Amino acid sequence: MEAPKQTATIFEILSKGQFICSNSADEDIRKLYSVMDEEQNFDYLYAYFRNINFTLERGDEYYYFSRMESKVDLERKIEKAYKWIDMLDFLKTFDNSFGSGFRFTPSDILVKLNVDAALKSKLEGLKKYSGDRNKHSEIIDKILDDLKKDRFIELENDISHQYKALASFKYLEQIVLAINISEDVKNEIPE
Repeated sequence: MEAPKQTATIFEILSKGQFICSNSADEDIRKLYSVMDEEQNFDYLYAYFRNINFTLERGDEYYYFSRMESKVDLERKIEKAYKWIDMLDFLKTFDNSFGSGFRFTPSDILVKLNVDAALKSKLEGLKKYSGDRNKHSEIIDKILDDLKKDRFIELENDISHQYKALASFKYLEQIVLAINISEDVKNEIPE
């Protein structure tokens, strides 16, 4: 079997740590997903990328790369995971149903900030990821920009500034679900 003609494009996206999702508003990304979702193409791409030390992973309606990491890279990934968990916590506080396919605008979040003290507190905790930004709208814009860059959300409508959570958002949810704290350790964790 020959490599799909989109192999270079697939590699370019996934090697940056991004996702290819079935529900992307970008038609080109949806086409790449369809190419990868064909079983013979997936098998070929899996073997092809495995030869260059990348593992093609299949999630629920999304694809991504994983690799064996050195200790330094692993620590960097753990820091990134902390950031994602904090962002996920913020977004689930904004709306408990936030997940794949959820649509929202930054102004929706700002409106809820005015009436939800828990949401405001979680946003204050996210300041550490927003550089020198202090205004709520600037912090939210930075968070959304980071999530967009990592392909967990995408801007669906430029005029209304409406975003959509992509299928890859399930990856963030799976990270949290994979955390298992035993009963012995649970009592030792300060609250």
